[in-house]
Formats: sequence, C-alpha cells, structure tokens
Amino acid sequence: MRSLPQESPTLAEPAPPTEHLDEVDRRIVLATQSGLPLTARPYHAVAEQLGIGAEEVMARMARMLERGVIRRIGAVPNHYALGYRANGMTVWDVADTAVDSLGERVGALPFVSHCYRRPRRPPVWPYNLFAMVHGRDEAEVEAYVRQIAELLGAACRGSDILYSRGILKKTGLRLRDTREPLEA
Repeated sequence: MRSLPQESPTLAEPAPPTEHLDEVDRRIVLATQSGLPLTARPYHAVAEQLGIGAEEVMARMARMLERGVIRRIGAVPNHYALGYRANGMTVWDVADTAVDSLGERVGALPFVSHCYRRPRRPPVWPYNLFAMVHGRDEAEVEAYVRQIAELLGAACRGSDILYSRGILKKTGLRLRDTREPLEA
C-alpha cells in the first residue's frame, strides 16, 4: 500500500466531507481501525473475517487511502516506550492575520505531532494555535517551544505549555458498529 501525499488541507480549509462508506468499506474500517492483524498476510486475515477476497480488501483500502477516507496504513509507535515521557500541548496567541500561514509552518516542524487552529475564548483563553510537542523530558519540550516561538516571531503575543500528567484515553476516531445499541 502507498502512503498519502505530504500535502494536507490548510488550517483554514478543512478537507471536504467524503461520500458515505458503502457497507463493505465500513466493515473493512471496523475490522482494521484498531490495527491490522499481526500475521504474515494481514489483508488475507481481514478478508477471511469479513468473508470477502483479500484482493478486494486491498483494492478497497487503496481506494479509501486515495480518497482520504483513511489517512495512512502503518505502525503507530508508542512514544512512551521509546523514551518520550514529556508531552506538551503548546498553546499560542497568534495574530489572526498570520495564524494560517504560521500554523502551517509550525505543523511542518518534525517535533510537532498535531497542529490546530482553534477559536479563542476571551477574556479567559486568548490562544488560537495549538501544537503538540513530545520530548524525552520537559527541558527538551521547552527547547522545541523556543524554536516555535522564534518561528512565530512578533505575530505571537503569548503562549503556554499544558503538560500531560496521565493518559485517560488515547485512540483515534473509532467508527461505531451500527449493529450494536448505543449506550446511555
């Protein structure tokens, strides 16, 4: 399977909604959203589980990847196991006229895993740019934050770092199996 192109929608223009998944694509997403089976032939295992051919599973996943319905197929490293113990959501008060272009530059930094433009909530919350930074310790995160601050320059009027203190839940979006009842 190929990976997605490096281009992504700008902060100002989120990706347009895609068409609805047909039932087979939805079943493939449900079967693989927590990861592919760790077997020599994972697409064959998914195909067997769903009662369809492996070639169909691979072709459908390739189409969903090309359409942007799924972002990537690959291993997701556990950054804690790799020694990255400090996780800081950095928040920035960036001039509205510059936040989109500067946010794209911040998002391109290799040490930023997530970058979003979000609404301010004045007077309590002046921040409109959020960037997740991971480091081996807080000093490493703070060194990265200095690099972001330098990049933002005079357009930045303030910032803070919100460090993670524990994981309560960590997943991407998970589709719900519509055959199961909603929990209250």
